[in-house]
Amino acid sequence: MATVPAWLRRAIPDAQSRAGKDIEDVALVAGAAIGALDAVVRRQERWAGAWRQRLALSAAAATAKHAGRVEDEAALRDAVLLTRPGDNVGPAGLFLLAWRRLASRPADDLLTEKNVAAVLEDLGLTLNDEAVSDLTDDLRQLAANTGTVETLVGAFAAAERYRVLGAWLADVLLAQRLGWTHAIPLLGAEATLVVGTGRARRPVTAALAAGAETGADRAKSLLAAQARAALRAIDLSAELGRRADRLLAVAPKLRAKAADAVVNRLLSDDALVASEKIAGMSDRGLRRLFDRLVELGAVRELSGRPTFRIYGI
Repeated sequence: MATVPAWLRRAIPDAQSRAGKDIEDVALVAGAAIGALDAVVRRQERWAGAWRQRLALSAAAATAKHAGRVEDEAALRDAVLLTRPGDNVGPAGLFLLAWRRLASRPADDLLTEKNVAAVLEDLGLTLNDEAVSDLTDDLRQLAANTGTVETLVGAFAAAERYRVLGAWLADVLLAQRLGWTHAIPLLGAEATLVVGTGRARRPVTAALAAGAETGADRAKSLLAAQARAALRAIDLSAELGRRADRLLAVAPKLRAKAADAVVNRLLSDDALVASEKIAGMSDRGLRRLFDRLVELGAVRELSGRPTFRIYGI
């Protein structure tokens, strides 16, 4: 795996140094970071699903904190994994479902009115059908008629009052712009993004045209956040890649009949519960397999509990 060059890590501006930089300089750094991330995405590693879902968990935890909630990553995992499909996962659990939707569905399908409406509901936001239709029209216009920087800023302008929704939309638009099969949760974990002031939503073109100086400052803030998020995602990919290699190395030693299915699930999701229903594997057999994988150093127990245990790479 290629490491991120030291100059790129040093070049990402913080809030103080960003003020003295031109937007072209910040855009260059963001482009380099996204280019490095693009190389990771295009390898299409077997563990890419687990990587995206782990990033979704981080984004959901930041979303919950931004909303004034106390749930951390462990609590969000519990909210989703320890409930049955269709059960109420609670407000914070819905945040995780919104980001998991972004990480798991094909990028080209994410900006349909149905998907956008579902994400709004998960994030606790309300827009009527007409407003959702206007929003998706704005996003299609952005994707077709603007450059990458304008698309990033425009995603937040389209959801001016809602920082989290702007981050979700920007991640989707980036994936579509770069031709990724799946979006990567990036900006949701950036808690310091500068976004709207709570005014009623304006058309994207009007929001982009209002206040050139303010628009430049916002663009620099978003680009720096995107660069930070890209490097954080690359670092996580390196960490999960090492853990996945360990899991794949011990997989031939596993004697359980459905061990291959369990390994594939571990590589495609953030975590699994010990009671997960997997064809050909009993509850007892699955618990024994997880104990064996922990013993071999191929899987970690993530909950720290003696019961209702959760496992992941």
